[in-house]
Amino acid sequence: MKNILATPLVALALSMSPAYAGNSTAHDQTARPIVIELFTSQGCSSCPPADRLLGKLATREDVLALSLPVNIWDYLGWEDTLATPAFTQRQRDYVARLGGRTVYTPQMVIDGVADAVGSREGHITRAISLRQEMKHNDVPIHFASNDDTITLTVAAKPGLHHATLWLVRYTRETDVKIRRGENAGETITYTNVVRDMTPVAMWSGETLTLTLPKNDLMPEGFDGCAAILQEDGIGPVLGAAIL
Repeated sequence: MKNILATPLVALALSMSPAYAGNSTAHDQTARPIVIELFTSQGCSSCPPADRLLGKLATREDVLALSLPVNIWDYLGWEDTLATPAFTQRQRDYVARLGGRTVYTPQMVIDGVADAVGSREGHITRAISLRQEMKHNDVPIHFASNDDTITLTVAAKPGLHHATLWLVRYTRETDVKIRRGENAGETITYTNVVRDMTPVAMWSGETLTLTLPKNDLMPEGFDGCAAILQEDGIGPVLGAAIL
């Protein structure tokens, strides 16, 4: 399991004692969002159409659309102002797991099980629809808000592999003026830009509950939060919820 942009929240969450129970707690079996991760770069002239498509997908209630900027094109003359090496490594891990030949942008990964060129809307929407038909092993996840805390609960699902519970915090909209490189002179709007992706627990089939303080969960600069349960950290998504 890899830490991505680890913050003090990691220690905070991991210092808590998750509540485990042998029996599953009842949850609504409502459809959870399909997770779309766009690996994009400000230095890539092919990326703006994919960035716009991700913005469109983000308006769908059945999709959790996330931008993960990477730094693979920084050497072309413009350093991506939002990229992190951790996202670049996450993309490389996906490429290896999905059997790809090389890392490229724009790349969209659909629910951890498939990928496509990020600007090909038809391919992406078909992949989303296919994934929606295959979610028979989904693990219910939900957030509950209390006075000063947020409770995150993952239901029991015996027989599944170990999975990482990611807490993802993002900025819903960020405008960046590109001053050099292939997109020089462009101002690009990035949607749901991930600023912090933290593994807060390992799940092995039992009910899991984490209680997090609101103030630390959503500090200044973050206006979106989600939870993703993912097999092996970069495998198939088993569950997801948006706060």
